[in-house]
Amino acid sequence: MNTQDQKKAIQSWRAKRVTIDDLAQHLNLSKGTVSRALNGYSDISEMTRIRVRKVADQMGYRPLSHAQAIRTGLVRSLGLVLQVNEHDGHRPFVADFLAGVSEAASAQNWTLTVSTAESDEDTLRLLEALADDQKADGFILPRTRLSDPRISFLRDQEIPFVLYGRTGDPAGCSWYDITSEDSMVDAVEMLAGLGHRRIGFVPGAPGYTYAKLRLEGYQRGLQLAGLPQDSSLITAPAVNIAEGATAAETLLDLDEPATAILYSVDRAAFGAYTVARDRGLHIGRDLSLISYDGLPEGSLIDPPLTTFQVDTRKAGKRLAELLIQQIRGADPEDLRELARARLLDRASHGPAPDPAGPTE
Repeated sequence: MNTQDQKKAIQSWRAKRVTIDDLAQHLNLSKGTVSRALNGYSDISEMTRIRVRKVADQMGYRPLSHAQAIRTGLVRSLGLVLQVNEHDGHRPFVADFLAGVSEAASAQNWTLTVSTAESDEDTLRLLEALADDQKADGFILPRTRLSDPRISFLRDQEIPFVLYGRTGDPAGCSWYDITSEDSMVDAVEMLAGLGHRRIGFVPGAPGYTYAKLRLEGYQRGLQLAGLPQDSSLITAPAVNIAEGATAAETLLDLDEPATAILYSVDRAAFGAYTVARDRGLHIGRDLSLISYDGLPEGSLIDPPLTTFQVDTRKAGKRLAELLIQQIRGADPEDLRELARARLLDRASHGPAPDPAGPTE
């Protein structure tokens, strides 16, 4: 078939629903080979998979989800339940994260089903309903806890899942996570290198894995920098501006005040700005701040907040890819990846101030 005839054939096929038979006939391949190529089976060469997918896109082929479910037991859909009652409703990452998941799912002709929940109980109800109603073949679980009821439920039900984070009992778990504990180590060492000896730490939400890991990273950073462990420099958890302000006041009211504060989350760090202003302290000169999240607002405050940023779009993409591999039979414990956050080196930190006091 010459190029002109191919174009006419493709135009004709686009006027009707394209089937596996149409693809097989056009490619001069068996239906079984075409089907396995579209579904990413490893016994089909990468060259053949690319060729089949390219022609399928050109011809406008789209699988019937209910037919696939009957044939394979799968609906080719990934599930995600966002719990909007959490301290930020997942605000720091949700748009780019969803874009990454959708992009990776679409590339393999899968879809994404997203639901929102108001509580832990509501989340478990939705996970069960989506699985029972065949709305999702597996689930992405964001913001994991050390003891996570979602993990226990899905593990008991033998429903595939992948974690955006880690957890206390890793048995049977796959994940993609950012080593935020390493970021805390880097931050402490950076501040110590600038002469700071009183570095305060503000933990994140209790029970969440990230909060434990970031605290451990702070403590390891002190050890590596040769600084003493001082429990008075660790405040109560803070996840919003008001709590972050209270934490800053606590650290600045010590007999030997902190000269630098490391926050687990950006939103809490914003609270330190008001406290510093009320006390006549210049952030970046009299008080150093470093945080984690990379919220856009951090670049707009004065001075801009030094923070660690995560590529959430890439995270969503990798989580979708790992979950699809698991649904197709890969061992979840072979599907574990870690990545690093990127430092946004801004103006909210600097050398330790003169012990004589803040300059005017």
